[in-house]
Amino acid sequence: MVTLDSLDRRLIDVYQSGLPVCERPFAVMAARLGSNEAEVLERLARLARLEVLSRVGPVFDHARAGASLLAAVAAPDAQRDAVAEVINRAPGVNHNYLREHDFNLWFVMTAPDEAVLDARLDALEAELRREILRLPMLEGFHIDLGFPIPWDELEAP
Repeated sequence: MVTLDSLDRRLIDVYQSGLPVCERPFAVMAARLGSNEAEVLERLARLARLEVLSRVGPVFDHARAGASLLAAVAAPDAQRDAVAEVINRAPGVNHNYLREHDFNLWFVMTAPDEAVLDARLDALEAELRREILRLPMLEGFHIDLGFPIPWDELEAP
């Protein structure tokens, strides 16, 4: 079991959203929490190592930042890793994951605009010599998965 102290809990609770957008966000966070930048960075690194946090960073509205879509490729098991490596090297691919389906490699590709996105997908399709299933988002949903973390009363381990 991981034990979190008050500063860990406040850090998680206060910054599940609203990460400062500035030159030194961790210094701003530290000032608000009554700590210092080095301590906040060390805490975040520790919480990530302990798998309390999976990620620290912004969430962008992709529709305002350019073009993107979910895509999928069918790769035979014997070629799956090689196909995944090619996908991972492609410009604009920000994650790639395995699913149990005929189209088993799924990834998100981004680009500055639709024309560049189409060109990147066409180039990747030609390199892979496989059809890429293109799944553009038709309707967006914002799911705020913030959960309050009690930090004024520490739970006993």
